Amino acid sequence: MPAKLFPGLDLLASAAILVDEQLQIVYANPSAENLFAFSLKNVASQPLVQLFSDAGGLEASMQHVLVNHWSYTGQDLALTRPGGASLHLDCLVTPVENAIARLLLEFRPMDQQLKFAREERQIDQQQANRELIRNLAHEIKNPLGGLRGSAQLLERELERPELREYTQVIIKEADRLQALMDRLLAPHRPPHVAPLNIHEVLERVRSLILAEFPADIRIERDYDASLPELRGDKEQLIQAVLNIARNAAQALVGCRSPLSGAGAGVGNEGVIQFRTRAVRQATLTRQRYKLALELQVIDGGPGIPANMLERMFYPLVSGREGGSGLGLTLSQTFVQYHHGLIECDSRPGRTCFKIVFPLA
Repeated sequence: MPAKLFPGLDLLASAAILVDEQLQIVYANPSAENLFAFSLKNVASQPLVQLFSDAGGLEASMQHVLVNHWSYTGQDLALTRPGGASLHLDCLVTPVENAIARLLLEFRPMDQQLKFAREERQIDQQQANRELIRNLAHEIKNPLGGLRGSAQLLERELERPELREYTQVIIKEADRLQALMDRLLAPHRPPHVAPLNIHEVLERVRSLILAEFPADIRIERDYDASLPELRGDKEQLIQAVLNIARNAAQALVGCRSPLSGAGAGVGNEGVIQFRTRAVRQATLTRQRYKLALELQVIDGGPGIPANMLERMFYPLVSGREGGSGLGLTLSQTFVQYHHGLIECDSRPGRTCFKIVFPLA
C-alpha cells in the first residue's frame, strides 16, 4: 500500500524509508533494501533505529522533526548495521501527512554523491568537447577543400613528373584530414532507434575483430541469453563496441612477446572476453531503472596508464602511437545517445570496459 500512495519512491536512486509516529518502518524502496542489505518483508513494523548499532543521533533528529514539523538535513551521518561496515550518508528527514506514515527519510551514500557528480561532470565535459570539435571541424573543412583543389590545379601545370610527387603528398594528406573531419562530425546524427538483440551486435563486432586479427586474438563469449531486446541504433552500437574491442586487440598484440610470433597460437594474453548480464535497480546519471543491460569487454593486456584514465574519453587523446584519439570519444558519444553509461577499470593484466544501458 505505501508504494501505491507514493508511486515514485520505488524509482528513486536514493534510499527512501517511511516511518510512522512510533518511528516504525512502514515502507522501504528497493534502493534502501540494497543500501542497508535488508528486505522490507523482514523489517516492516520494526523501529528503524533498532536496525543500527549507533542510531541515537538519527532517532533524536526524527523526534525533532515530529515535534516541530520541520525538515532536517544531516550530512556525513554514520550508521552501522550489525555485522556490517559503517556507512557514511547524507540524510534528509521530511514530515508527511499520511494515514500510515509520518516521516520520509532519504539516504544518499557519500561515495554515490561523488559518483553522480563525476558522471555529470563527464557528461558536461563531453558535450563541451563535442561542440568544440564540431565547430573546429567545420572551420577546417572549408580551407582544406581549397588546399586540395589548388594542389590538383598545380599538378596539371607541372611539366616535370618527379615534382608531382609533392602535389600527391598534399592531396593525400588533405584527403586524410578530410576523413578525420568526417569522423569528428559523424556522431552528430540522431540514432535510428529500433528493437535489437545486443548479442547480434557483439557477434558482428567479434567477426570484424577476428577478420582484422586472425592469428593473434581469440574472443570468448559469456552471454546471458535471457536478456530482453534493447531499443537502439544497431550501427552506432556496433561502432561503439568495435572501438573498444579494437583498442583491446591492439593492446594485446602490442604486448605480445616477440618470441611468440604471429603464428605461434593464442595464449591467455590474446583473449578478449565479451560478457552480458542483467542488472536490477541500476542508477544511471541520477535516474533509477528497474532493469538494465550490462555489457563488459575484458582483456588481459598491459592496462591503461593511471594518468590517462581520467582523460581517455576526451577527443584527440590517445595512448597509442599513431592513434587518432577519437575511438573512445565516439564510443562514449554513442552510449550517451542511448542514455547509457560507460566506465573503465584498468590495472596491469586486466582492463574492463563496462557499458550499461537502461531497458524498458
